[in-house]
Amino acid sequence: MIVILLGPPGVGKGTQAKLLCDKLGFRHVATGDLLRAAKREGTELGRRAQAFMDRGELVPDDVIIAMVEELLGALDPEVGVVLDGFPRTVPQAEALAEALARMDRKVDRVLVLTAPDEVLVKRITGRRSCPACGSVYNVHFSPPRQDGECDRCGAGLSHRADDTPETVQNRLDVYREQTEPLVAFYSSGEAPVISVDGDQSVDGVQAELASAVA
Repeated sequence: MIVILLGPPGVGKGTQAKLLCDKLGFRHVATGDLLRAAKREGTELGRRAQAFMDRGELVPDDVIIAMVEELLGALDPEVGVVLDGFPRTVPQAEALAEALARMDRKVDRVLVLTAPDEVLVKRITGRRSCPACGSVYNVHFSPPRQDGECDRCGAGLSHRADDTPETVQNRLDVYREQTEPLVAFYSSGEAPVISVDGDQSVDGVQAELASAVA
């Protein structure tokens, strides 16, 4: 089974994808992980991708699709896959469909996580992380006991400079313009599309996702 997990920034795709894969024994596939692995292993595709990244350019769709196709081709067809945040555009979805057709496969489910903008903005702008031990907090939902200080090791917490309300809103606008059209694309008959409320507990979201894949 091939599952695509969509949703705006801050909705929890990465967390939920990993939990779902752990629960069902699926393979978690995120393009960032693919790029890092290809670079680390020095594959031909990795070298091609690195050349674009070295120039500060986006890695072209055909390279990303080739990486996904290579990975899927190496997996047992019985192994389920969750594509996390990919495809991001309709052209990528069309290219993915062609690649899957070459392997006599298709997208089986499209799961869409949703949440109100105000929740997403708070989730992202409120994030704080510990550079020493890796603990993660949110000043709105799961704050540290002492403001700005890690509960676990006492180190000062850091805040990404680009996690501002203005930047987050821009990322949400880009998602709506480029990625949200995928819902209509898949709803037209490409694959079943199931929406899941991402504004609930992690366990609650996970239960709905697992049910949708079952």
